[in-house]
Amino acid sequence: MLPVTIYSTAICPYCVAAKNFLTSRGIGYQEVRIDLDPAEHRRMLEKAQRTSVPQIFVGDTHVGGYDDLVRLAREGGLEPLLEVGE
Repeated sequence: MLPVTIYSTAICPYCVAAKNFLTSRGIGYQEVRIDLDPAEHRRMLEKAQRTSVPQIFVGDTHVGGYDDLVRLAREGGLEPLLEVGE
């Protein structure tokens, strides 16, 4: 399974929702707190080309934010994306 990375901040309700969504489906993730590390904030901006959080990646594939993650899962695209690395 490809790794899931969530760029987040401490005060972001959509970040919490995304983490809960993944946890409820048994999908592990790595959280990167951009409010604690300016270098990670710059890295997120370079990778995602977006300033909002959360920004979610599966492997190197940019999924987007919480709404994008839920939409991808509803459309049946999340599981196949996670399994690309297997």
